Amino acid sequence: MAPKMISTKPSDSTRRRYIRNIIKVWEQASDDQRARGAAWYRTAHQLADFLSEGDVKTGAGVIAALSANKSWDLNQKMARKALREGVLSGHTAANLAKAAKIMSGVDPAEVLPMDAKTGNFYRCILDPDDQEAVCIDRHAHDIAVGRLYGDADRGLSAKGRYAVLSLAYRNAAAKLGVSPSVLQATTWVVWTEHNAGVNHRPALNRYAHEEV
Repeated sequence: MAPKMISTKPSDSTRRRYIRNIIKVWEQASDDQRARGAAWYRTAHQLADFLSEGDVKTGAGVIAALSANKSWDLNQKMARKALREGVLSGHTAANLAKAAKIMSGVDPAEVLPMDAKTGNFYRCILDPDDQEAVCIDRHAHDIAVGRLYGDADRGLSAKGRYAVLSLAYRNAAAKLGVSPSVLQATTWVVWTEHNAGVNHRPALNRYAHEEV
């Protein structure tokens, strides 16, 4: 049976559990993983700058527009092909259309859903010091909830559900004294490396009793 989507209005105890789960994964990061997490969005910013020949806003927008449901490696390849060769391919028509609009000069903030994953991903790449933007992808969701959802629908298109998880990351970041984007990137590194190739075994730090 597929796991249930989390509530858009969780109890206070559930909210606290999300924060604990995020912090637990952060605490398991090695020094190398911490370093890579801290550098993640700065490196992505440099990539956006390089691919767009100095137009970071466009570069970050195209990367974000082509990021949905794609691995980071593939995301980079598609963005490079689009920005350097002018070839848009490898994604849905809707996402390719968004990238095309951005490449034509339209402000990414007018094209991307700024209260969802791709909009926040864009903000994090554009300004790695942004203290509000949090990229909640499927891994960030699973880290907070404390279990692997696999291919199950997480319902992250719902604004309320996305906001719940964004707040959990911002609150956890405040407790740790780091930026939300550094926290998200670092826990992403830990989680994806730990669970690489994992399908059904228990996820890192899974809590036995989950209120969803």
